[in-house]
Amino acid sequence: MRRPRDTVLDEVWRGLDGVAALSGAQGGPLRRTVKLILDPLVLRPVQNPLCAGPILTAEGVAEVTARLRAAAPVLRATAEWFTLLKQVRRTLRITDGNPQDLYFQRCFELASTGGAPDRLRGKRIAEATLSELHGFTAGRTTRALREYLTEPARTRELTGAVQVAWQRRPLVETEYPDRTGEFIEMLDACAAARGRSARSGAGAAHARLLSDHAGTHSGIRLWFAETSPGAQYLGLTEHPAPPPPPLGSTASTATLARPFDRSIYERVFTVLQAALDRADLPTVPDLVGAEIARSCAPWALLDESLRLAAAAGVALALGLRPLGDDPSGESVARQVINGRWRREAYVLQARRLAVRPEDDPGGPLAAVAADLRTPWQPYLRRLWVRLHGRDVRELPLSETGEFWDVLDGVARSVMLDHRMRVKQALSADLAGAQDDSTESRAS
Repeated sequence: MRRPRDTVLDEVWRGLDGVAALSGAQGGPLRRTVKLILDPLVLRPVQNPLCAGPILTAEGVAEVTARLRAAAPVLRATAEWFTLLKQVRRTLRITDGNPQDLYFQRCFELASTGGAPDRLRGKRIAEATLSELHGFTAGRTTRALREYLTEPARTRELTGAVQVAWQRRPLVETEYPDRTGEFIEMLDACAAARGRSARSGAGAAHARLLSDHAGTHSGIRLWFAETSPGAQYLGLTEHPAPPPPPLGSTASTATLARPFDRSIYERVFTVLQAALDRADLPTVPDLVGAEIARSCAPWALLDESLRLAAAAGVALALGLRPLGDDPSGESVARQVINGRWRREAYVLQARRLAVRPEDDPGGPLAAVAADLRTPWQPYLRRLWVRLHGRDVRELPLSETGEFWDVLDGVARSVMLDHRMRVKQALSADLAGAQDDSTESRAS
């Protein structure tokens, strides 16, 4: 009997003792537990194909169950190490970085090599581990960033630098032809050749658009409120036209502003949060200086190949119709993504909500349905984040295969995000129904 992998993981995990520190509020494994510990270190789906894929065979269910139960002692010790590292972290007043991202795999390593922490050496090992992990930041911390941006004299200096960079933007645009057709032609060639090395047609179109600075020209247009479609319609700003970036001094990954509205602090903050080894990054002053220049550039990107990817992403995204059901007239690239999206079960449910919104008024499913009615907005916001990260690390998109992989990968990422939101909503509904049933029986 075939069963969803997530369901099997959840059921087996709930039968383990002592893993609450790695579990969510409902008792199942945290997403980061699956991503950082279970998949790469316990189940190893690449080496164990029975454990791979969203649906498991009966043999796969048995294999996943056996591996998780066999790893139970190490997982319990991992949870104990994680609890200890968080306690020592608070004692040392460390606030930088997400503890799960930073410590989960190191805790599993400590548990695998030495078992659970003991009273005599546990705290000393935890302190040494934290010193090692946070020493890799080499001064590239969010605290250092905040202190750098909020020192009064420097704040005045940097505010002036933003004003100068904003005033020097290349606003004078000569008559420039619409290149949407060429973007679509290039994307269709990339999509048609996916999985094959021959992309000569796509390469020629890509080279031509790069030499013509098509990405730069499209980014310049987004500075004007009268541009259609404008940056606001694309979901990149809350304003009719993007404003100059403020310096800022706070950020939260849960409440980040739209891409073109983000402060300098927010932009550098996301870079620091995403970096696995911050010592490889430029210093905080260099990061801030580069970000001021970047935020006042077309598409808020410095590399021309990344600006081209953003412009091509618009041409692709505006043709996404996950709630539609008629592929006729769609380009090849759009058919690839729309076809995959339309097969998602949550899209079928959202399509029903579009017809009968009263079935989930204002709920999580309605929010997903709203996203699906304007799919270009979550797509372009996520694409910009990917391109911004590459721009900071100086990773251009000069090869058409990788160019398409990034654009297609963003679509997959948005779909997975929607799927997870729907799953969480359904899990919450199921938990609520079970609570209601229990209360009813008790009364």
